[in-house]
Amino acid sequence: MARTKIYAGGTLRDIRRGEGLTQKAFAQRLGVSLSYLNQMENNHRPVASTVLLSLAREFSYDIATLDAGEADRLATDMREALADPGLGEVAPADLSLVAGNAPDLARAFLALHRQHREATERLATLDEKLAHTGLIPQPWEEVRDFFHYCDNYIDAIDRAAEGFAARHLPHADRLSDAAAWLEGRGIGLRLEGGALRRFDGTTLTIAAEADPATRLFQVLHQIGLIAHGELIDATLDLARFTSDSARAIARVGLANYFAGAALMPYAQFAEAARDMRHDLQRLSARFGASVEQVGHRLSTLQRPGARGVPFFFAKVDPAGTITKRHSATRLQFARFGGACPLWNVHRAFEQPGRFLRQLAETPDGSRYLCLAHDVSRGAAAFGAPVRRQAIALGCEIEHAGALVYADGLPLGDPSAFEPIGVSCRICPREACHQRAVPPLEREVHIDPDARGVLPYSLG
Repeated sequence: MARTKIYAGGTLRDIRRGEGLTQKAFAQRLGVSLSYLNQMENNHRPVASTVLLSLAREFSYDIATLDAGEADRLATDMREALADPGLGEVAPADLSLVAGNAPDLARAFLALHRQHREATERLATLDEKLAHTGLIPQPWEEVRDFFHYCDNYIDAIDRAAEGFAARHLPHADRLSDAAAWLEGRGIGLRLEGGALRRFDGTTLTIAAEADPATRLFQVLHQIGLIAHGELIDATLDLARFTSDSARAIARVGLANYFAGAALMPYAQFAEAARDMRHDLQRLSARFGASVEQVGHRLSTLQRPGARGVPFFFAKVDPAGTITKRHSATRLQFARFGGACPLWNVHRAFEQPGRFLRQLAETPDGSRYLCLAHDVSRGAAAFGAPVRRQAIALGCEIEHAGALVYADGLPLGDPSAFEPIGVSCRICPREACHQRAVPPLEREVHIDPDARGVLPYSLG
């Protein structure tokens, strides 16, 4: 089998600069010539296998992290953006070349495309408020991209949360442990009706009607801001968000990350996930977390040297809008428009309480085990609105044996895999009975005297 070439010039430069080495000194440590190192750092040549071994031996670098994951995600995002009318068609090989060799250029293109779409939407809707905002990425989207390209794993915060849990949450009643930590700092904890979480500097108030997992999560969120606010702010400084709004949203996201990592410490959780074969209900009972919290935590197990099964995770509303997304697999989610209607997550709303399983295949031939579950929250009082959402969790089929949800499924039968896509706008499938719109890069032919599955054919 041919070895995949790895171009990682940016990573080599980061390692060298982090060690404070010149190119000459770094080349000597790696056992290569200065010119060869220069070619690798500029992505003119792939990283040689001997260099990979030297990185592991000389710098204790986890070479498993040198993959094409980010490049694949960038290439997929660019392909979807190029599906917009008027942008033309670019060969997939060229997109992969740009994503691998010039990732900053790829990100700049995606940022420019976001600006183009936002400008178009302003003109289409004649929204006066949006017409007076600058052409900058929407804060929520910018924060999603931050977590997306970090592989949904923030090492410093994850380890800080793990350490906090080991030192300060030793007992079964971890909410009492957390309250004791707060009390030691002159902060009281109170449960009462109203806002889910409110902190005035001396008292942390949590909604009494919240379930136990949510209560503890919200307390740990506030503890993260109190105990590790400087670490969170330093992480935000490195991210260089383009607006104060994006930074504020990301600060909440990082505090949530701390809470999840403290509630389910990495080493303990990863071991339990393996032993319980990633059974969400058993893990939920073991760690006192909600099924949604467990599913999201599984998608963050990307610690170098201790990686778990690579999962994709998403949260979807009844309209098909993806409100939270991450993928450590080859499956990429639609950034613009709704998700594929053939994906089983849309059926979760029809069968609340059940865990729906699906064997699925994407147009590139990749196969997945997909799990969907309704996580709609019940009303806190009669007549109160119910927030309806479902989660999707899945992995590539080669990892399916590690999941209890694969038991009894015909993993070796190609006909058992349902065809799904990313979104109609870029899906190449010609005879899909659920297609909403034709793919933007394909020519449409209309025959008034013939009708098939679709009212048109694709050129």
